[in-house]
Amino acid sequence: MTASQTDDRVVQLVKSWHAQFLQLQSLTKAHIVMCINDEDINIPPLLSLHTLSSEQAEYCLKYLPIVINKKSLTCDNNLLLDESIKFTHFEILDKPKNAINHDFAILATNDNSESNLALFNLLVNQFKTDLSKTLTNKNHKSSNITISDLMNSFEEIFWIKDTQGRYIYANQSAEKAWHKSNHEVIGKTDHQLYDHEVADLFIDGDSQAIQAGRSVIVAECEDFDLSSNKAWLETLKSPIYHKGELAGVLGFTRDIAKHKAAEEQLMLAACVFENAVEGVLVTDKYGVIRDVNQAFTQITGYELSEVLGKKPSVLSSGRHSKAFFSKMWNTLLVNGKWHGEIWNRRKNGTVFPQTITLSAVYDEDNCVKFFVGVFADISLLKQTEEKLKNLAYVDPLTGLPNRMRFVSYLEQEISHAFRGKKQLAILCIDIDLFKHINESLGHLAGDEIIVELSKRLSYALSEFDVLARLGSDEFVVLLPSITGTESVFSSISHLRRVFERPFIIDNTQPIRLTASIGISLYPNDGLDADALLRNVDAAMHKAKAQGRNGYAFYTEGMTAEAAEQLKLQSALHQAIINNDFYLVYQPKIHLASGQINGFEALIRWYDPKLGQISPADFIPLAEKIGLINDIGLWVLQAACTQGVNWLTQGLQFSRISVNVASLQLQKSDFVDKVRDILLTTGLPAKHLDIEVTESCMMTNQVAVIKDLKQLSAMGISISIDDFGTGYSSLTYLKKLPLDTLKIDQSFVKNIPFDSNNSAIAKAVIALGHALNLQVIAEGVETQQQADFLLQNNCDLAQGYLYSKPKLAEEVNEFLLPIRPT
Repeated sequence: MTASQTDDRVVQLVKSWHAQFLQLQSLTKAHIVMCINDEDINIPPLLSLHTLSSEQAEYCLKYLPIVINKKSLTCDNNLLLDESIKFTHFEILDKPKNAINHDFAILATNDNSESNLALFNLLVNQFKTDLSKTLTNKNHKSSNITISDLMNSFEEIFWIKDTQGRYIYANQSAEKAWHKSNHEVIGKTDHQLYDHEVADLFIDGDSQAIQAGRSVIVAECEDFDLSSNKAWLETLKSPIYHKGELAGVLGFTRDIAKHKAAEEQLMLAACVFENAVEGVLVTDKYGVIRDVNQAFTQITGYELSEVLGKKPSVLSSGRHSKAFFSKMWNTLLVNGKWHGEIWNRRKNGTVFPQTITLSAVYDEDNCVKFFVGVFADISLLKQTEEKLKNLAYVDPLTGLPNRMRFVSYLEQEISHAFRGKKQLAILCIDIDLFKHINESLGHLAGDEIIVELSKRLSYALSEFDVLARLGSDEFVVLLPSITGTESVFSSISHLRRVFERPFIIDNTQPIRLTASIGISLYPNDGLDADALLRNVDAAMHKAKAQGRNGYAFYTEGMTAEAAEQLKLQSALHQAIINNDFYLVYQPKIHLASGQINGFEALIRWYDPKLGQISPADFIPLAEKIGLINDIGLWVLQAACTQGVNWLTQGLQFSRISVNVASLQLQKSDFVDKVRDILLTTGLPAKHLDIEVTESCMMTNQVAVIKDLKQLSAMGISISIDDFGTGYSSLTYLKKLPLDTLKIDQSFVKNIPFDSNNSAIAKAVIALGHALNLQVIAEGVETQQQADFLLQNNCDLAQGYLYSKPKLAEEVNEFLLPIRPT
């Protein structure tokens, strides 16, 4: 047969039933074209498919459409490819445009498994056998459709060579890709069409297919399509045999760019999967583990082989209820995602906390196909949180409960007493003239006395009583379920005996002490913890006023101090009217460079009659009587005005810090007030720092967080003041838009000599830096403190070591002129 005759060759269909098969392979599909004749059909087994499993064949043939004489044939369990496989569903597919009297069926599958490829090899061999017959039978009866029609109906490139390597056919896609017409190609060899190197490459591919005796992939290369788009081409070749003799070579080229891109995405995903620091596990829709990454193994101790096919419950710690998991799964199935904390168990039996995000993966029908869990071990974070929590609730010097822990105990006992209609007693113990001991013997000697006194007081109380340290020389005792004043007198007697023996300092110097004790009773002297503590403090001061070394019960007749409070309250109202307040500024020092970083604005009050009044006296009163908001806005206005004055004078500074009370943050218009002050004064927001205390999170956390985020969005810096002394939950801390943590001066005191304070300072610095926050220590008074803070990477410091708070005109010496740009 000559090359020019090839286009006229047709596929003859035998009288009863015959089909020719042509293998086509693309990215995810393989197509088989079957020509079906118009005559009566007697359906025998089509082909023995022992190489294809029943499950695979069912999937493939589910989409096999059959058209006969333009009428559909629906087969239900009666079309057999072999005796063991049945196929239950067939659908009609439109025939190709070039089909004249014959109809076609196309089988499509996404299964590129080895067994499925084996099926297609059988099919293509059947086609090649019949094609060889057609090519060699010149007198064969013609059909109305040609080989050219068949091959030109596909976008892939097809060509056929004879045994001499001459092209005897190329479809239209080949003509377009090669930029050569059939006339230029047919009858020629590769050496006649291409340069020597390329021709040898093509001929070598023919040889590979012939030597293999089957379809093989002979080339894969990067190229560009007709639209200059980047493409990856894959070429397959297969020998054609007739009666056992080689008749030629069939070639086929397809674009696998999408396949390559998918491979790259899979490689990238696999790389991320294996190298992620978070543990990842993948389950099927039934929750059975299908894969885990290396981090999963490192965190849990389980290898993939140990959990494959099992459910995540293999990690269960037993700490969570069924209701917990039921709610988790409900959220996951409804929303497609769940995030939270779970305690799980490692292979070695240890229980650990983790944060985990569970996500559902859906298929094209929007049905769940997989679940993916990404988790991180937060053991260290929990340990740090617990450590800070303990430090926040425990007095670091004595190990006794501090004020916050004591208030918690007191509130619980008040609740019990209310239900049981019982009485409670609160005792406040304050060492008389303890200040003189600190001044004469030093703070270390004073601390030694405090530690010894805490031990003695603990021994003097029963196991049901609660002892706490509220301040430097002030202790408080809770006596639950008292039976009357007699039991209170008994406890007081035991406590006073503690002071009968002298305290020995440095194992040599005996010190004798006395104490004043105040007593308040529930429910007579207050119905809540705040009232009881306030009144017991008043009673203690009454005992001191009566000559010390005694005790006093709170009574409503304690009017002297109340009268002083009333006088101060009246003066405070007048001070707001007369504008008697003024600001002083304490510099913040950058520890590494020693440069000024900014200032904290501090309010002061001088009354013409009462003299200089400490903020410690009038700020709590202002909060109590509802004046703190007015005073706070005055401070903010005055500080911003002074900042603008410095900038106008050409003096540079980073920020002015202003303290904001929690009651101010609870005002719904607070953010608007701050914005108005910045607009009216003209101070850029970047020069303002707002300091809030941890107690601001005690009420209405959602609103507070929202307001702080709005302030931060304006460019204002946000700092937490006195960190560690208030509501120090890391859960809320991480939600705040913070820039700075301030270590309270009570923790800076006596470092580096006080191991507990040193540990707290280190922990706060580490926590701040872990959260990408600046850390500033306040109350720095000695060079040893500054050196310790610098060595532990604290960023900033303020305190008397550098400067006392000064008037605005006195701090100009700290400010440098702005350099012209």
